[in-house]
Amino acid sequence: MSLPPTDPTEAPHERQGLEEFLDYYRAVVRRKVEGLESSDLNRTVATSSLTLGGIIKHLSLVEEIWFVEDILGQELSKPWSTVDWSAQPDWDFESAADDTPDYLLDLHAKACEQSRQILAGIADLDTLAARKPSQGDRFNVRWVLIHLIEEYARHVGHADLIRESIDGAVGD
Repeated sequence: MSLPPTDPTEAPHERQGLEEFLDYYRAVVRRKVEGLESSDLNRTVATSSLTLGGIIKHLSLVEEIWFVEDILGQELSKPWSTVDWSAQPDWDFESAADDTPDYLLDLHAKACEQSRQILAGIADLDTLAARKPSQGDRFNVRWVLIHLIEEYARHVGHADLIRESIDGAVGD
């Protein structure tokens, strides 16, 4: 496995702290997948259908939804744009069973890099997302970052349990 993720700065300014915590969780979820075979990425724990492969693919989609679709107001790219989400609402989780670990890690790395580039072009965290939700006000970039930290933290918890059940690996 790679080196442990870098801990966020202990006294950051707001933007720095949000970006560092998001990058920390991005790195942790990747460590949960590294070094595993495709069969390991398809394992489940107890009655849950969650897999490490599904989690990493889902988080790749989440990155693109929030940064490309919501913040920029642009259409999703492939493979996301080719999915009939009404017919297959869990496609990101389920289709990961057909993907290799390298493909999933590459997909995630590209999504994270694209998100970082988009964020670097936004000076103010109060900037509103281009896309308006079906209900309520548009989200600002600050809210998106906080939400993504929450999303990653939740799925890192799931990934911890799944990875430990595979080979006993624990920790960040």
